[in-house]
Amino acid sequence: MDLEGRPSLLTLEGGLMNPTSDVREWRLVSRTDLWTGDVDRRGERLISTGLLGSIRWWSEVVIRGLGGSACDPTRGENRCPDSERKPADAGHHCAVCELFGCTDWARKFRFEVRDSEGNVLGQKITKGKHFVLRFTSLRPIRPEEWALLDLTLRLIGGYGAMGGKTVLKPSDEAARATRPHHRDYGLVEIERRPVIEPVPHTQLASYVRDDRWRRPPQDEFAWASLSNFWCVNGRYLARKTAYQSTFNKVLGRKEPKTQAQQLEAVNRPVSAWLAGRQQEGKKVFSFKDPPRTFGFVHPGLISFAQMQERLEGVWGTLRPGEFMTGQAILEELVRERGGGT
Repeated sequence: MDLEGRPSLLTLEGGLMNPTSDVREWRLVSRTDLWTGDVDRRGERLISTGLLGSIRWWSEVVIRGLGGSACDPTRGENRCPDSERKPADAGHHCAVCELFGCTDWARKFRFEVRDSEGNVLGQKITKGKHFVLRFTSLRPIRPEEWALLDLTLRLIGGYGAMGGKTVLKPSDEAARATRPHHRDYGLVEIERRPVIEPVPHTQLASYVRDDRWRRPPQDEFAWASLSNFWCVNGRYLARKTAYQSTFNKVLGRKEPKTQAQQLEAVNRPVSAWLAGRQQEGKKVFSFKDPPRTFGFVHPGLISFAQMQERLEGVWGTLRPGEFMTGQAILEELVRERGGGT
């Protein structure tokens, strides 16, 4: 503030800020530890870009689910920008990069993670920690973009997880449950959201499908879409004993545990895809405390019905509405009172 009580142009970092900057804050509480990694891969410090990268990934999932396209920034041949076009040209970058940025196009906001008193967080976020995700606009952000960001964060809070690591495999064995590779990471709950201008679902879909955006090929990661997402809250998969694992059974791995890496021949392509090949992530995630299991299907390889059948093979019959598809989740988020869509 200046001497007359007006907002200063100086930010906490000492740089210049547009006096009309818009600040939006989402207040969360961690239901598990959050892991963002560090230069030594130990995860003892909070690396805010680790959280932001996770939020961006889920934003890609949302935008594909609404019929748009998103690049994969980890793949050189796919990531934005289109080198043949200038930053101001239509088709230079995808709808996700419009907000989160890419080469030749800076992201539209400054991202900070703060504690409940407003201090910048440096240490890792542990279970039960209250914290704030603060987005400060550096350039004008459209109502559709705020709504998509809000939708993404509500998806993470209610049905997904955030951070550079979630969980490798929960365990019901007392001696193993607290080991690092059996612990849960990444579950959060949104306690308070900012005021977001309501944007109709049809308007959001029209926005992400607009011809102004680059539409990179989606073939290899088209599965990472809200259209293919599913979630079961209140249930988890875990290693039970050295010879039994409900997680392995859902993936299609043979029991006993000594044969766990041998996939059942009849379902080998499906099981290999769900488990994730080398340098490729798995497609089923499960958390014990609080219990949550979510993942993705692959049209033409495994359907929602087949995925639910695998889960019911270890849990028994699921109640109506327990197994939620991405479309049902989207409808639920849209119906939420005061929602951003």
